Amino acid sequence: MLSIYGSSREEGNSEVLAQYLLTDIVHQSIYLRNYSIHPIRDQRHDQGGFDPVDDDFDQLINQFLNHDVIVFVTPLYWYGMTGLMKNFVDRWSQAMRDERLDFKERVKGKEAYLIITGGGEVEVKALPLIQQFQLIFDFVGMSFKGYVIGKGVKRGDVHEDEGAILKARLINEKLKRHT
Repeated sequence: MLSIYGSSREEGNSEVLAQYLLTDIVHQSIYLRNYSIHPIRDQRHDQGGFDPVDDDFDQLINQFLNHDVIVFVTPLYWYGMTGLMKNFVDRWSQAMRDERLDFKERVKGKEAYLIITGGGEVEVKALPLIQQFQLIFDFVGMSFKGYVIGKGVKRGDVHEDEGAILKARLINEKLKRHT
């Protein structure tokens, strides 16, 4: 299992909520804030295709492709995923055309979970992001297995969201039975 964290803040609410979901589950974690992933330069229709990019994306996409269950963890930023997470997902367009990766075939059937935290009426405000991830997963053939939306603005606020913690723990139990 792999967890991919999109927050630029260490130990923020999304990471805290992920801890509830991942308790006692062997997993690898990627904190995107610790890597350099350049924005995509769209060369899909260029004669030569995509130029190589000198950043950490190749290393990260290989880790991603080597896991069957992925937990995407992001705070809600301006009603969407963080820029760090968006850069990672946008670069999938390049990975899909990289013959070394066999991305399309290797990503099919992977199971995906999503953790989102934010303030205000996050339960409503996060719905478009959930739909966006659902569409992304459908497009690449991943199976969207579940999500948790947690309420929290200041560090640690999510500890007070009993509903989100309960849902994270329920998914945790499901995952422990699955692995």
